[in-house]
Amino acid sequence: MSKTAKRPCLEQITPYVPGKPIEEVERELGLSDVIKMASNENPLGPSPLALEAVKGYLHKISLYPDGNCYYLKRALAERYNLQEQNIVVGNGADELITLLGAAYLNPGEEIIMAQPSFSEYDFSARLMDAVPVYVPCKDFRHDLKAMAAAVTEKTKIIYVCNPNNPTGTIVTHKELEDFLAELPSNILVVLDEAYNEYVGDPSYPRSLEFLKRGFNVLILRTFSKIYGLAGLRVGYGLADEQVIRDINTVREPFNVNTVAQVAARAALNDKEHLEAVLRVNSIGKEYLAGEFTRMGLFYLPTEANFIFVEVGVDSRELFQKLLHKGVIVRTGDIFGYPQFIRVSIAKEEENRRFIQVLEECLQELK
Repeated sequence: MSKTAKRPCLEQITPYVPGKPIEEVERELGLSDVIKMASNENPLGPSPLALEAVKGYLHKISLYPDGNCYYLKRALAERYNLQEQNIVVGNGADELITLLGAAYLNPGEEIIMAQPSFSEYDFSARLMDAVPVYVPCKDFRHDLKAMAAAVTEKTKIIYVCNPNNPTGTIVTHKELEDFLAELPSNILVVLDEAYNEYVGDPSYPRSLEFLKRGFNVLILRTFSKIYGLAGLRVGYGLADEQVIRDINTVREPFNVNTVAQVAARAALNDKEHLEAVLRVNSIGKEYLAGEFTRMGLFYLPTEANFIFVEVGVDSRELFQKLLHKGVIVRTGDIFGYPQFIRVSIAKEEENRRFIQVLEECLQELK
């Protein structure tokens, strides 16, 4: 037993539990042909251009990576018509969320986040002995008016996950504009747009406009979702130069490996792959929504690559039933909704298999 006293804030942290890996389920249960619809991964895999770029660079992995991510930042700057000084690249967007806490949060200070939303915001705050303030969603959407009303002199950061994980809902450009205009300028608003490429709603915020107009925002995006590079861990933030400098002050050197940088640069330009992913997602979203309706299950219309659906039974019991039939989903209890599951949209044959197994399991449980 360790004799070293741990920091008291660790008592308040629940370690993040990711979706079960396919290999682990197959090993533990003696199954084969397991499908994972739990972690919002890209069912088509990575961009072929990214794979080719990685293959061409493997002979150089004996060298340290470019700690500045120069070429990737230059590509992103060109894409968004920004300066490279407005961009920071992280080991996934998760790392950038943690670095924001390290850069800005003192003990007792507050962040504001929706409930339910992405748990890493809470982790980042508690790690610095800061306080996460939860504002319940209204009709499963961010209640921006209530979030503005929750601001105190201790508020440092507000997180707006858009589309929100796990609900798949969005706030609109007008709603976000009114919200930002009401806030004190010293509060940093983090617009977590990990799933932005999937959004089809024309009212979705044009968040870069807010940055260029001088609002105190940081836009988080990732290569893990539509670009299919979750295993390489590449995320990035777009913000004012001073915010970027503050994050870089607490960022570890060489935080993004070379292979990840090379793959991300190539994936950024593969429009054909992105269009294929969007087609698969659109078809799958329509199919699953239709099946949930047929089954009489309440679900939330989504702007992302997952659906939050009420199953009418304990989600952990259902999870175990599905698991033993080779299907991995995400339980809703971790978000405060014990009778919901979050299911990632997959390829057609996987979606159909999920529905078949789901019906079997629900009949067994009911």
